[in-house]
Amino acid sequence: MTAQTNTLLDALTVKGVLISVSIRYWRARKKLRPEDLGLDPDTVDDRLFSLGHKKLLPKEALAKLALIESRAHALVEANTFPFLGGIAHYLPNAKLQDLTTKLEALRDEFDGCRDEFIARYGRLRQQALDEWRRAAETLTDDPERMLGVIADAFPDVDRIENKFSFDIRTFQIAVPEAVPQAQLVELGTQQEVIEARRQAVASARHEIEASCRDFIGDCVATLREETAKLCDEMLATINSTGYVHQKTLNRLVKFIDQFKELNFVNDTEMERQLEKMRGEFLSRTAQEYRDSDTARGHLVKGLRGLRRRAAEMAHEDAGEIVENFGRLGQRRFQLAA
Repeated sequence: MTAQTNTLLDALTVKGVLISVSIRYWRARKKLRPEDLGLDPDTVDDRLFSLGHKKLLPKEALAKLALIESRAHALVEANTFPFLGGIAHYLPNAKLQDLTTKLEALRDEFDGCRDEFIARYGRLRQQALDEWRRAAETLTDDPERMLGVIADAFPDVDRIENKFSFDIRTFQIAVPEAVPQAQLVELGTQQEVIEARRQAVASARHEIEASCRDFIGDCVATLREETAKLCDEMLATINSTGYVHQKTLNRLVKFIDQFKELNFVNDTEMERQLEKMRGEFLSRTAQEYRDSDTARGHLVKGLRGLRRRAAEMAHEDAGEIVENFGRLGQRRFQLAA
């Protein structure tokens, strides 16, 4: 591993953690095949029969759980950066407490909805089977066969709880190390297993090394692109209404604060641009902008300038920022020496 990659990995370890959120619940779906209806697959006309995945329960039965899942994933997406193609998400330290607290609240909500669903599951299952029986009688000459397939797709009441989980895991980035040869020999490990382990470790190291610099550069570009996008949306709102809402100004205030928390790479130039925007334009209220065409014109001009500059910076080489970020890892190495 190169010295630079070492320092970049060390710096990433100092400035944040990886987080993974996995949400699992019974989806209440069953893929129906022609044979489930007692039909010959070669004779089924797609224009007459719509098979594929079918809902075993009404959509509303699991709507709360689906909403919690989408909210949790949206929270992670808004506060992290995808790492190694999305295997996990990199969470800067400044966002760690806030995000984990919100995710834990969603997990508590998820557990409550799970318990509520389980308490109703027996009744929901029976109601659904009654509806499927009526449907089966119109779809096939052998409704009992189809109903048997549907009934088997419902988990037993005493096993349904195992279908639900809301897991939050945080962990540090680490490059895998090869197991010492002596230890492998002592364990009686076969030579081909030793070689496979060595190749796997080398491959993992290479992947992390190759991705580390690109990851940091992508984070810089993403934050800058989000800045330009916000300015574009604010300008569109102002142009469509003809005046400035306080909600529009508050979006910029929130974004600047969010940028500082996500700016683990220390993009000082973009942060300086945003703070300049705060100082020049966010001391006024929306009412003051509505009362003054001149002030509103200055705000629009400022947003256009920030949008243009952020878009330009998003396409600039982030090499200097990456190099400076790596020095944090060097300092950590020196302190540990």
